[in-house]
Formats: sequence, C-alpha cells, structure tokens
Amino acid sequence: MKTKKHTPYLYMLPGLIMVLCFVYIPVITNIGYSFFRLSSYSAGARFVGLDNYRRFFSSDVLPIMLRNNILYAVISLIVQVGFGTVMALVLESTLLKPGASAFYRNFYYIPALISLTAVGLMFTYIYDPSVGFLNGLLKIFGIPGKGWLGDSKLAIYCIIAMSQWQFTGYITLLMVVAFQNVPRDYVEAAAIDGAGPVKRAIHIMIPQAKEQLLVCTIITIIGAFKLYTEVYSTTAGGPGNSSQVLGLFLYQQAFLHDDLGMAAVTGVFIFVITVTLSIIQIRVTRSGQE
Repeated sequence: MKTKKHTPYLYMLPGLIMVLCFVYIPVITNIGYSFFRLSSYSAGARFVGLDNYRRFFSSDVLPIMLRNNILYAVISLIVQVGFGTVMALVLESTLLKPGASAFYRNFYYIPALISLTAVGLMFTYIYDPSVGFLNGLLKIFGIPGKGWLGDSKLAIYCIIAMSQWQFTGYITLLMVVAFQNVPRDYVEAAAIDGAGPVKRAIHIMIPQAKEQLLVCTIITIIGAFKLYTEVYSTTAGGPGNSSQVLGLFLYQQAFLHDDLGMAAVTGVFIFVITVTLSIIQIRVTRSGQE
C-alpha cells in the first residue's frame, strides 16, 4: 500500500497547531500588546508607540535585574552544568560500583522533584536569622549569624545557592544519560592506548556528549532569565529591589501595578535575550555540524 505524499504532514499537523496556538501566536500577540497602554480593569487599549519601551529601559531597577539574572546564569553554568557534568562523569566511571552509582543518581535527582514554592519556603526557614539551621550551624563554630535574606548584599546569592542545590542533580542526570550513550568501544580503545580517566573524559566522553551539553547550557540560561518562583517565595525582590529579577518584575507589573503594557515589554525583552543567546550558543558550538 502506497503512502500518499501529504500523509506525513497530517501526522505533523496536530503538533504544528499546538505550537502555533501556545507558542508563536502568544509571542506575536505579546509583541503587539507592548505598544499599547493596557489595563485589566478596562476594555480599552491606548496606542502609545514606543513609550512602554522608553519607560522600561529608563527604569532604575533594570540594571539591578540584569545584574541579578546574569549573575544567576553565570553561577548556574559553573555549578549546574560544570559541576553537574563532573558528577555525571564520576557516576559513569569505574570509581563507583553499579549499585552505588544508581543510588547517587537517585539521591542527587530528588531535589528537582520538589515544588519550587516548597523549596523556597524551606530555605526561608533555613536562612531565618533567629531559628534558622544555617545560623544555628554557624553558632556551633562560634561564628556570628547573619540576616541572610534581609541583607541586600547577600539575598540574591542565597537565592542562587538554593537553586543550585535543587537543579544540579537534574543536569547531572541529563549528562549521565548522554554519557551512557557513548559507545563503549571508544572508551575501551582509549583505555587500551593508555588514556587515564581524565583524558578519556576530555577527549572521548565530553566530545561525544556535546549536543546534550549544549542542550543543558541552553536550558540553564533560559531558566536564569525566566527566574521567578524562587525569588517570589523568598524575598519578593527585596530588600528594596536588591534581588529583583526580570520574571518577577513582569509579574508585578501585570498583576500588582496593572501595567500590562510594561509587562508585555518585559516579556519581549526576556524573549529577545533568551533567543539571541541560544542562537549564539548554537552558532559558536556549530551544533548539528560535523
């Protein structure tokens, strides 16, 4: 029985419709909204041109948000992707027995299964200056405690540390799967030629898993610029605006200040940043090319 030429496209149609409805159309609509002054309580929309963009880029909080999001992205790349890759290499090496490797894979992944809000509340108690675990631990060693989330210089670092604890295991598991797909013949041949574990990791394992490494990097960077729940559930952007980030700013403009135009501009800005960085990464690493 011959397959008609258009049959494959019919199978693709449901997925195409879903992507159009839930990704591309909302993105285009949001770009359109960014040129209007909108309110949740009014059916009218007033065209303001680039005024929303002017207000956004002249905002005093924008440099703080960019610094915090970029700081989160850099630290996440080092810890989640960098350290996570190293842990994955150790888990897939001969240093651990198969049973121990399986235990640690599950152990490291458990934090990623916990709700972001629950993790935020848990760490709020850990960082509590009066009864928190962290200050209690410091007190044992005679070190004075700190008001972690109440300190404008420490708050964003506390949030970043919380996220590293939760998501490093997730990246580790993704890299473990990638390393498991590396042909054993390559690794065994390198071992026979005298290559040690470090050389095998650098010259065999990582190059063979570069596509997954790129995916993990893109996931991490996009997550850094979509950061919202972790900040909202701990500091809500405070003290002052010291831990403010783009995702939380978007939420506040839309639902607290009823400034949907400014929220749309923030969404466009996040979209442009994440897409641009993803394209640069793909071009630099030449993904999909030999």
